[in-house]
Amino acid sequence: MSTRGSDGNVLAALCSFFILGLGQLLQGRMLAAAIHFVIDVILWIFLLGWLMHIFSAYSAAVYEKK
Repeated sequence: MSTRGSDGNVLAALCSFFILGLGQLLQGRMLAAAIHFVIDVILWIFLLGWLMHIFSAYSAAVYEKK
């Protein structure tokens, strides 16, 4: 079970930073992964995709399984 700041979350955050949504996918959050990916594609049209990469990595890092 991953807790906030655990090794699993750090790995997920790194994965999500480089391949958007992969960290959420590793955590088993399929819908979140798809949403992050779609929003990133839209934002890259306006050259703002890097913002989503940072947010996605942060989201994966602080995720706590309920």
